[in-house]
Amino acid sequence: MSVQVNQANPMMSSYQGPSPVMEVGFDMVKRGAVLAPVFILIGTLIWGTDGAASVGLGLGLVLVNVWLSAWIIQTTARISFAALAAGAMFGFLIRLGIISAVVILVRNETWVDLVALGVTIIISHLGLLFWELRYISASLAFPGLKPGAGLADNTTKESVAS
Repeated sequence: MSVQVNQANPMMSSYQGPSPVMEVGFDMVKRGAVLAPVFILIGTLIWGTDGAASVGLGLGLVLVNVWLSAWIIQTTARISFAALAAGAMFGFLIRLGIISAVVILVRNETWVDLVALGVTIIISHLGLLFWELRYISASLAFPGLKPGAGLADNTTKESVAS
């Protein structure tokens, strides 16, 4: 992990190295994928097959949104901190636009239950964010996930200590 500092303009500095945000993003996507069958089963029990399809679509949108968010932040941080700020702001608007466009495109389809889709999008976004908070490290020594925590961690405590 390194920051390449531009003395003339600090906003043109950039972040080089492994991306903690991608580590967190992948962990959230993995958690969502693990929970997907449970959510789809609940959608089926409450809203039937239309609910199952809507819950599946909603979860897909949320997981793509999380991954795209992490990718945009990782990519723009390697360009400059100014690009990172722009990527975070405009990336949010673009990702919100994608979700809105998909919902608008499928809203009149016979297989879509809008209540199931809306509830899934809201609850899974918030649920994954709050669940991931337990595994985020608040230390500069271990940016991203806490050592040994999370589904994306492939290191052991011994290898982190050395």
